[in-house]
Amino acid sequence: MEIIFYHPTFNAAWWGNALEKALPHARVREWKADDNKPADYALVWQPPVEMLAGRRLKAVFALGAGVDSILSKLNAHPEMLDASIPLFRLEDTGMGLQMQEYAVSQVLHWFRRFDDYQALKNQAIWKPLPEYTREEFGVGIMGAGVLGSKVAESLQAWGFPLRCWSRSRKSWPGVESYAGREELRAFLNQTRVLINLLPNTAQTVGIINSELLSQLPDGAYVLNLARGVHVQEADLLTALDSGKLKGAMLDVFNQEPLPQESPLWCHPRVAMTPHIAAVTRPAEAIDYIARTITQLEKGEPVTGQVDRTRGY
Repeated sequence: MEIIFYHPTFNAAWWGNALEKALPHARVREWKADDNKPADYALVWQPPVEMLAGRRLKAVFALGAGVDSILSKLNAHPEMLDASIPLFRLEDTGMGLQMQEYAVSQVLHWFRRFDDYQALKNQAIWKPLPEYTREEFGVGIMGAGVLGSKVAESLQAWGFPLRCWSRSRKSWPGVESYAGREELRAFLNQTRVLINLLPNTAQTVGIINSELLSQLPDGAYVLNLARGVHVQEADLLTALDSGKLKGAMLDVFNQEPLPQESPLWCHPRVAMTPHIAAVTRPAEAIDYIARTITQLEKGEPVTGQVDRTRGY
């Protein structure tokens, strides 16, 4: 079995050795520009068009949970990958736990008013503040995929009212499900903390805009863990300045790295991290890829295949 590997920053030698240990019958090589030799599988991140074009592959694995970058390239260059070749994304591989840690810590940070206490501390003011109740601190998750389900699961233990919104209705214990544009307003009206975990598709670009934000309760919070293009940053800043939003925590941005001149850097109600909410953990990714390839070779059912029409 021949596997080709391409990632602009990952250590190809380490990945190759780890994969060959997990799949003893496989041989892994780093793809180079003049490599036209046959291969069975490809492991890629932001691959050049010529790497995949014309190859008779059994499957392609995107080395991340998000597949918007490779799908946009496929749309621009349909000759890059035959439509019959399945494309897989990394399913969880440790990202679910990382998202749980991030989301729970931030929701609790806002619930316990630590942002308000930090502001008081900066002014040398000693002042206990009224507590929020869980009943008034409903958490809404936009995006009900693997990562969204993990975040909902972790928040259940803290007793917050939970709801999710997605393309189709979900049946998650303890989570109220809303589906489709016609139910978005009802979902937002009861959401004090909005967590975005939507996939990046043509339908979701710019979805967090002034119209959507106006439907949240006054004093709401936004936590963006998905993609920067989901948020109209100017609309977000307007909502923060008006007091409609009390705070925002952003891990992703329209342009990365965030330009130095961006007003997000110095806004007192904005906190941020540099796209680190959930990163690929190599050992767990290797386990998933090896297990999935083994299942494919045996003709067994697998999960994680991308629907190219839906974009996730």
